[in-house]
Amino acid sequence: MKREQITEIFPDATKEQIDKLMGINGTDINSAKGDLDGLKGQLTAAQAELAKLKEQASGPQDALKDASAAIKALQTELDTMKKAEAIRTMREKISTDKKIPASLLTGETEEACSAQADAILAFAKTAPGYPHLPDGGEPGGAPKTSTRDKFADWAKENL
Repeated sequence: MKREQITEIFPDATKEQIDKLMGINGTDINSAKGDLDGLKGQLTAAQAELAKLKEQASGPQDALKDASAAIKALQTELDTMKKAEAIRTMREKISTDKKIPASLLTGETEEACSAQADAILAFAKTAPGYPHLPDGGEPGGAPKTSTRDKFADWAKENL
């Protein structure tokens, strides 16, 4: 408020009356400014607290996302291990049933492994056996025929 505004409203006011009104007005304005400064300080403190709480609230969400990703990775690993164990068990069963080494089986289904086992058994039946050895293959054993007789047999067969 200005002095001119007071004289426009109260044209008969004296200088002392205007000074008194101006003093009261100044006191009211200073009091309001003090209240405003206090409220600004409270607002700043409240905004800082709100930011802190928002940061704390986002922490558990980040941890939850990390935990969820870890759970998914572990579940994938567990599923892979279960599948590998099921395949190993199935190969062992076919190995036992067909009487062949499980290490020769590479299929991932029972049908594939069974077909592999049958093919291995069929090959084993048609594969040539060990060659005949005249001395029976025993180390240090005495030959049953002489070297001369062996050479003569070889010459008959190959010449």
